Amino acid sequence: MDHLKLETMAVSALQDGVYHVEMNRPASRNSLNSLFWPECRNVFEYLASESDCRVVILSARGKSFCAGLDLTDPLNQPPSAQDAARRGLKFIDHVKIMQDGISAVELCLKPVIAVVHGACVGAGVDLITAVDIRICADDAYFCVKEAAVGLAADVGTLARLPKIVGNDSAVRELCLTARNFDSKEAHRLGLVSAVLPSLEEAMVQAKHIAGLIAANSPVAVVGTKKNLNYARDHTVHDSLDYVRTWNASMIQTDDIGEGFSASMKKTKPVFSKL
Repeated sequence: MDHLKLETMAVSALQDGVYHVEMNRPASRNSLNSLFWPECRNVFEYLASESDCRVVILSARGKSFCAGLDLTDPLNQPPSAQDAARRGLKFIDHVKIMQDGISAVELCLKPVIAVVHGACVGAGVDLITAVDIRICADDAYFCVKEAAVGLAADVGTLARLPKIVGNDSAVRELCLTARNFDSKEAHRLGLVSAVLPSLEEAMVQAKHIAGLIAANSPVAVVGTKKNLNYARDHTVHDSLDYVRTWNASMIQTDDIGEGFSASMKKTKPVFSKL
């Protein structure tokens, strides 16, 4: 990890196979500046290829998970050009960098657990919609803020949130009103799977979940995430075909023998690194 020169994030290894990524701009409530986008992509591409890593916990330092886009960073602003069409073309490239940073979280086949506390606003919601599991502290609140500041959310929320919540009316209300909603409403809607009294307790829960995931076959875990992501975006028929093809090679893993043997002996299986 020493080769990762990071300013907006911090990465550390916890217990067996569990890595911890922290948002690391507490003084600005972890608002996302222009450095964040390539750093986020680099971090999660690194973790995707790191054989020791089996699961990732994503949390934040300071009082808030993420206050949204850092509007004080001029490099976060749309690029300028005299001609409107050329401004538009530059804007497409500009937003693609942001989208790729967030999408790297989803494309990392190691499951990612987000632990949210305090504010999770605007681009913070974009970020957590790209993870696999979301839990939060009771003090967390959320806001799809973009409509209130003059744009449609373009870094992931409008594409991913409807598929997470599954309630079209609720999603449209939250995105169109740009109102805050608290941890209890987030839980009721299915955006988060658990609400804990404090950040510390939420981290304990996240580490417990991560430990359970890390104890499973890493081949099966990455295959499960890959196929869940595929199924979300395709028909049932296509998804069945995809998982059948996937398992045609993955089922040859030695992990199956190890898992069955441990089950028969009532011992804990020991799976090799990826």
